[in-house]
Amino acid sequence: MTVLRLGPLLRYVDDSSATVWIETGRPCTAEVRCADGSAGATPTFQVAGHHYALVTVRGLTPGTATEYEVLLNGTRVWPPPHSTLPSATRFPASVIKTPAAPAADGTGDPSSPVRIAFGSCRWAAQPPGEQDPIGPDALDALAARLALDPGADLHRPDALLLLGDQVYADEVSPATRRWLATRRDLSEPPGAQVADYEEYTRLYYESWLDPAVRWLLSTVPSCMIFDDHDVIDDWNTSAAWLTEIRSTPWWRERILSGLMSYWVYQHLGNLPPDELADDELFARVRSTPDGTDVLRAFAAEADAEPAGVRWSYRRDFGRVRLLMVDTRAARVLDEDRRAMLDPDEARWLRKQAHDAPGSYDHLLIGTSLPWLLPPLVHDGEAWDAALCRGDRGERWARFGEQLRRRADLEHWAAFPESFAQLTSLIAEAGSGPSAPAAVYVLSGDVHHAYLAEPTEWPLGTDPAARVLQLTCSPVHNSFPAHLAWAFRFGWSRFATALGRVLAGHGQTGARELKWAKRGGPWFGNQLMTLTLRGRESWLRLDRARPEADGGARLEEVWETMLTPAAGTPADTGRTTGG
Repeated sequence: MTVLRLGPLLRYVDDSSATVWIETGRPCTAEVRCADGSAGATPTFQVAGHHYALVTVRGLTPGTATEYEVLLNGTRVWPPPHSTLPSATRFPASVIKTPAAPAADGTGDPSSPVRIAFGSCRWAAQPPGEQDPIGPDALDALAARLALDPGADLHRPDALLLLGDQVYADEVSPATRRWLATRRDLSEPPGAQVADYEEYTRLYYESWLDPAVRWLLSTVPSCMIFDDHDVIDDWNTSAAWLTEIRSTPWWRERILSGLMSYWVYQHLGNLPPDELADDELFARVRSTPDGTDVLRAFAAEADAEPAGVRWSYRRDFGRVRLLMVDTRAARVLDEDRRAMLDPDEARWLRKQAHDAPGSYDHLLIGTSLPWLLPPLVHDGEAWDAALCRGDRGERWARFGEQLRRRADLEHWAAFPESFAQLTSLIAEAGSGPSAPAAVYVLSGDVHHAYLAEPTEWPLGTDPAARVLQLTCSPVHNSFPAHLAWAFRFGWSRFATALGRVLAGHGQTGARELKWAKRGGPWFGNQLMTLTLRGRESWLRLDRARPEADGGARLEEVWETMLTPAAGTPADTGRTTGG
């Protein structure tokens, strides 16, 4: 009997179609069966001895929820016979829930909300029965909420946005370290980090075989983008860093395996069925008995010429537009033309934001790295960028490069021209007679949560839409106490003044855009959820708390109305938990 090794993951869903990703134990024919819609039998494809399928379900009825099963060679393998939470409560059936079809004029159903949950940075949870030193996993807690609460379906996310560091290739668990030691000598580079494609598959097994997370990902559609730890800490932080890492004997296999596994495990599921049908690489991988060489050649080209590959993508949820932006592989690293996005990527982002003005009420820009940081951190990164450019001489440039790597100074602020371009794009998208109600930048990376809002825009660019930076991480990771103090301090008046001193030394000039903190910072394993209905929107922050039975629950920490109905005063937010 062919086994289901990993999945199913429910990835793309619209009003009439869906995609379901799986990994199997051997070559076979995969099928997703449900009462509504149809999916033809799909043969698996092979990469590096592993077998996968991405099954497209079509003909679904808009605005419905239908249970589904997965069959391999005609034998049902999902749902498993014993699918339980730590409390021994059974998981409900996995479902594909479709949104209502848009009206002929494209307005959609104003009474039907869109819920987007998001976060980043997730170490795999400890096995059941073992104490987790960094606390419960927020995804486990979300699964428990949806599975145990009869009314939770009213709050089920329409999409789960995982904004980077879905796996940690450079910080493995003790169990994975022991497994790596059975394959090779860990005293040789890269040591207790993943080295090849097979070891990457181990990370995904460890992360996605968690019973609660496996069920959650089978029933809530997910959108993903990588960040640095999906490959290595500080990935593409600078040209000097890239030159050094490429000189190591283990790097080429690491980067090729990282890009190959990301394409298989994360990127494919981000694409809608029509794009998949036209994707030449997907067709070539599936048309060969073993797609390893085809995919490896693609990864080599993507590493050599990053501008030739687009990992960014767009998703529309009714009148909510999501632009998920690659802020790692798309970088230009030459110090004299340093940019977060290469020119073609930047043009793509602008085009998507301006496509069909008035067709969306909310614009969400998903970027793993925050646009707005505490003012001291922002000014410090801009100062460091000036040093690295050589604006203060060679000695300061060497110091700036060392500081950039040690302090992870690589956010939008570290790419000043890109920061200004994103600011301009947001202002333009949020202005004019067809402006959306809001433009929200959704980010993770920094292992805490906060809200920030522009208070003063560059002259002549004040948008009508509400603009907010919404940052939420980690989903399941640690955060040193001294850094919590530093991030609180970074928003203070004294810290802001200190930042201006650094800006003066770096001759970066006064910031034309100014902003203020509107909530946080909050620390712990957590998720944010945006609820968007018509031109209204609400935000809730939930933190994972341990239960006596070894499970986890989500505790609401803060909620606020972000964009109220016309004539209704804005909510300033309220703290509801610890």
